Amino acid sequence: MTKPKILFPHDHAIRETLPHYADIAAVSGRIFSQLNERSAGAWMHIDIAETITQLHTYLLDMMENGQLAYETLSYVYEARPMGKIGNVPDDLHSGNLKIQETFDNRLIYFPAHEVALTQLPFYTTADNSWPEFQCYAKSIEGAFSFLEDLNEMLRQALMNNITFLVDTEEGVKRRNYGEMAIVSRDDVMLEAGVKQDIFRSIDEFFRDGGQFFKDYGVPFKRGILLYGSPGNGKTTLVKSITGSTEAPVVYWQITEYTNSYTVQEVFGIVSRLAPAILVIEDIDSMPEFTRSVFLNTLDGTQSREGLFIIGTTNYPERIDPALINRAGRFDRAYEIPSPDKKLRKQYLRKLDIKSIFSEDEIDDMAKLTKGLSISQLNELYMSSALNWHYDGDSGYAKRIQELQKQNKRTERNDWEDPESTIGF
Repeated sequence: MTKPKILFPHDHAIRETLPHYADIAAVSGRIFSQLNERSAGAWMHIDIAETITQLHTYLLDMMENGQLAYETLSYVYEARPMGKIGNVPDDLHSGNLKIQETFDNRLIYFPAHEVALTQLPFYTTADNSWPEFQCYAKSIEGAFSFLEDLNEMLRQALMNNITFLVDTEEGVKRRNYGEMAIVSRDDVMLEAGVKQDIFRSIDEFFRDGGQFFKDYGVPFKRGILLYGSPGNGKTTLVKSITGSTEAPVVYWQITEYTNSYTVQEVFGIVSRLAPAILVIEDIDSMPEFTRSVFLNTLDGTQSREGLFIIGTTNYPERIDPALINRAGRFDRAYEIPSPDKKLRKQYLRKLDIKSIFSEDEIDDMAKLTKGLSISQLNELYMSSALNWHYDGDSGYAKRIQELQKQNKRTERNDWEDPESTIGF
């Protein structure tokens, strides 16, 4: 196939007819010359702006960690920055400063793919400029292969890490915190039938690339909503799911800055990792003006393909009924209630690794703690253990009374009544 003719090539003569374009072409021409010095060929611009905008921070991480070979061929403008020092919010050991990789004003070449990237402003005679990501490759197929490989490398890199996406005033910010504390499925205190249902659903989703869904002809996507009063183990359940499943996990923190753009960006990132888990905690906090975009995104076949979405809320009465009342958004809602006597007894016995309490005392504690949450049982054990350690007497009865009084002072919502509905 003959290469199409270029009507306006990198030629100084075009300044007479297209002066503004000539400014851009001058920069582009220098970059092409540099690329040909490194690897001669038919270099061309490829538009991957939307994709690389979402993925470039992950790409920089791979470069910093030595996972992807690259070369800095040149800096573009001498009067622009030639390096970057930035804050590292999660690093407490080097003054929160770090020399960071950047595409700004640097022509970065990836030899294994014969692809180059840069981010730079184009200055024009109209006295304005705008920053752009530029991708250069010898063919559009080469750029496509680069992005496919990047997606797979990213997915593998995130298999053992939890990625947190936080909506901020400046857009979606990413935080990687490495492996979360391991939570065994045995540590999940939940009614056996519900627990089995949830874990069967998650296991089948990721087994053999979702073969179950293909065999039974159902869409390869699923969403569950976990609701219940605070402290009863929703987060523990989610950690046990994410910690025992071979899949990338992304936590999305909704804030007052969540908007249509951040919704699209989050789903754009997660869909590239599919099959993957997206956890949306406190989903009831979704801003009102963003809900329609969020619901439409949940309806989208492509944006949901291969995604297992887990939403959590402490306040299900605030949930938009449209999340549940339409099939394909959240398929099931599971209540994570306060533990019954059997579970309370089981949990207290598990906590008591020092055998502070006799079997009769544990049974008595299980009776007296009706209505207390899992987190309150933790507090009961902690304070009782301290008393036992220092005074030789746990004083558990007094501490239970204090916790029960604390509960009575807290106004209970109607949805905690098992006989009431919660709006969907």
